[in-house]
Amino acid sequence: MEKMTEEVLDHVAYRFKLLGEPMRLRILQALRDGEQCVQDLVEKTGAGQANVSKHLSLLMNNGVVNRRKEGLHVYYFIEDDSIFHLCNTVCDEVEGVFNSSW
Repeated sequence: MEKMTEEVLDHVAYRFKLLGEPMRLRILQALRDGEQCVQDLVEKTGAGQANVSKHLSLLMNNGVVNRRKEGLHVYYFIEDDSIFHLCNTVCDEVEGVFNSSW
């Protein structure tokens, strides 16, 4: 790995922080199947609408997800699918450690 500037390190740390919340990971996992409206995400995650909306707003403001309007409905989708490269790397490693310890 090349030496990174302080600015880049700050952005990397923030990206990890963004993914450090289980509810945001649940939302991203649900959106992996395709675009979803808030109600679909509420049902899939088991969280309340306000909670899902709060996390979607944070993910959207950071360019991870985006949305489109269709009539009265708003559909969210993955805008930056590179987020899954990071998730896959970490999740595969964690799953391997977790499975081997049992």
